[in-house]
Amino acid sequence: MRNSDEIWPLVEAHEGEFVTLANAVFDTPEVAYTEAKSCAAHLAQLKAEGARISENLAGIPTAIMGEWGQGGPVVAILGEYDALPGLGQVPGVAEAQPLGYFGHGCGHNLLGSAAMLAAVALRDWLAQSGKPGRVRFYGCPAEEGGAAKAFMVRAGLFADIDAAITWHPNDFTGIMPPRALANMRIDFTFHGRSAHAAGSPELGRSGLDAVELMNVGVNYMREDMPDDARVHYAYLDAGGEAPNVVQAKATVRQLIRSPSNKGLRDLVARVRKIGEGAALMTETRVEARVVSAVSSMLSSPVLEQAMEAQILAIGAPEFDDADRAFAADIQQTLTPEHIADTFWRAGREVEPKVLADFVVKLADMPDAGAGSTDVADVSWAVPTVQAYVATCAIGTPFHSWQLTAQGKSTAAHKGMAHAAKIMAATGRDLFARPDLLAEAKAEHATNLAREPYVCPLEPEVMPPIPGHKA
Repeated sequence: MRNSDEIWPLVEAHEGEFVTLANAVFDTPEVAYTEAKSCAAHLAQLKAEGARISENLAGIPTAIMGEWGQGGPVVAILGEYDALPGLGQVPGVAEAQPLGYFGHGCGHNLLGSAAMLAAVALRDWLAQSGKPGRVRFYGCPAEEGGAAKAFMVRAGLFADIDAAITWHPNDFTGIMPPRALANMRIDFTFHGRSAHAAGSPELGRSGLDAVELMNVGVNYMREDMPDDARVHYAYLDAGGEAPNVVQAKATVRQLIRSPSNKGLRDLVARVRKIGEGAALMTETRVEARVVSAVSSMLSSPVLEQAMEAQILAIGAPEFDDADRAFAADIQQTLTPEHIADTFWRAGREVEPKVLADFVVKLADMPDAGAGSTDVADVSWAVPTVQAYVATCAIGTPFHSWQLTAQGKSTAAHKGMAHAAKIMAATGRDLFARPDLLAEAKAEHATNLAREPYVCPLEPEVMPPIPGHKA
């Protein structure tokens, strides 16, 4: 590993403009596939940085790519900028002050900004070193339930990439464990027949009854499915507000998760049968529409070791007394269990700390539960690695107002720049050490020979872009 001090100043030289970008994205939050303003802000920055730009990737208007450099290997740095419903929150205030609209309750305003900052620093390093190579920034929308990267992988947008790097805001710093649940979202719509619920109920066939029977069936399935699998649901259409009408149509979204891609396929088949059974019992017709799907994560130990070396070299972000004071105020809104959970995920005993001034080695992290991410599909296309970097108070739950309240804090900005240094230094090592990149690619090929990638999205499933036909 070469001395990373040579690339950290290249990050610092551009830090201010990317703090501005992160704040602009925070102030214009948009949810999956509607991120027009966030995408435009990133696109404007790419143009200002002289990138070769591609837009409308995979037919998604808010997916973009910028590239610098010539020849050599291609390293991608992945950015995201989508928000979440209902998490709009006044920033910098340690109490719930909801704004009633979308908010960056997962820190994605920081995620995309740091990723592009790392790419720009790598661009500068390539120019200074004279080495052949190309660095790409991918602006990826709709990570929160939209599976945009899975559609992008299916479209072949990572076919000529040698390695991919990304990160996620967190409440401590370390390698992001290479675990993610494969999942699929399916909308089950039951079509029946309306009737007067009192005068002639026998003439009706209730779509709402079918939805409820389906949920009962899924609930009984939980008894004999793997412990580490998950099924969640949400009513999208309960048929209306009038109880004196037999509800002719109702829709439920089933979110099915499994640690393995095959496990997901098996579980989806069972859930589909339950939907068909509910339709049979109620004499309704069921229509099942896949909304999104992502794979499980494919680990890249070679890249994880390379990135962890950079994390250990740089250490944790350096926070000051003002950062700690605000973090302490945030912690006052949390339970002791929230705080203890962070230390458990870090493999550490609980300490009286409000911000993480420590680095956690991947080997010390317990085998904790995982969520899902479309980064996982990229990991099957190309060797992929992710970092966690502290940007918020210890114990902060993601998808919460507390996280959004810290989204424009100086601690968040320090963590963002820190993440850019880690990613840029890792990318620099891949360009500087052909043996490292070759080893990562050989390892990836071995894994794919063991289990080939099967895209979880059938060809007819299209991104659920508002205004586009599904």
